[in-house]
Amino acid sequence: MGLLSNRVDRNTLKPGDHIYSWRTAYIYAHHGIYVGENKVIHFTRRGQEVGTGTVLDVLLVSSGPIRSHVPCPTCIPPDEGHGVVSSCLDCFLANGILYRFEYNANPTLFVAKLRGGTCTLATSDADEVVVHRAKFLLDNGFGFYNVFKNNCEDFAIYCKTGLVVVDQVTMGQSGQAVSLIGGPLAAVLSTPLRLLTTSPYGMAAMAVGVYCTSRIAADIGMRKDVVKLEVEDLTRRLAVGALQVLSPQLTAPPVT
Repeated sequence: MGLLSNRVDRNTLKPGDHIYSWRTAYIYAHHGIYVGENKVIHFTRRGQEVGTGTVLDVLLVSSGPIRSHVPCPTCIPPDEGHGVVSSCLDCFLANGILYRFEYNANPTLFVAKLRGGTCTLATSDADEVVVHRAKFLLDNGFGFYNVFKNNCEDFAIYCKTGLVVVDQVTMGQSGQAVSLIGGPLAAVLSTPLRLLTTSPYGMAAMAVGVYCTSRIAADIGMRKDVVKLEVEDLTRRLAVGALQVLSPQLTAPPVT
């Protein structure tokens, strides 16, 4: 893995890899689990990466398989009531570049990659376990899609680690969601520190420091508000609504 890019060749992929491809001029990345035989299992909201109820929904493009006038013969059409889908690698990439998400990242490298959603300090489980989770969730679902609490990256991270966030008030596992909020938050939190320096460079350094610290603290490999659940137990809890963090729309007030 490089400092600036996790770009890989498709010939190096193996079942159980967490892969992603950037969308909308690198604003957002779509994530999935490669399960072999040119297939990727990934999580969408009825084929579209929306779910904030805000202007962000306009910026995020469809994460479902991209189809031409001739339907792709290898992809399973998305079920309108089921967010986990199987696509061929080409449809998943949607003409984008292939990247592999890095696990057990070196902390220095993690901080150096200022953009979240590319690596984590957490350790991945065995590849066969990862593939089993992805295939099980393809049949049983992963709850309601929410861009901040339960998105495609959350799905892929769960498949790789078995970890889920238990505090429904906080964000999910997604590093890119932390980046979306962490940048503005760093600017706000660093404002009181402006009294320590009048240099614009010093103020910028403080903001970057606050941002990097927030990213490390929010990483799934460092958080304390997570539990490890077997996929069968996870889907049972989802069915009875016990794990509300994975179905925030059940409890969140409507956006006006």
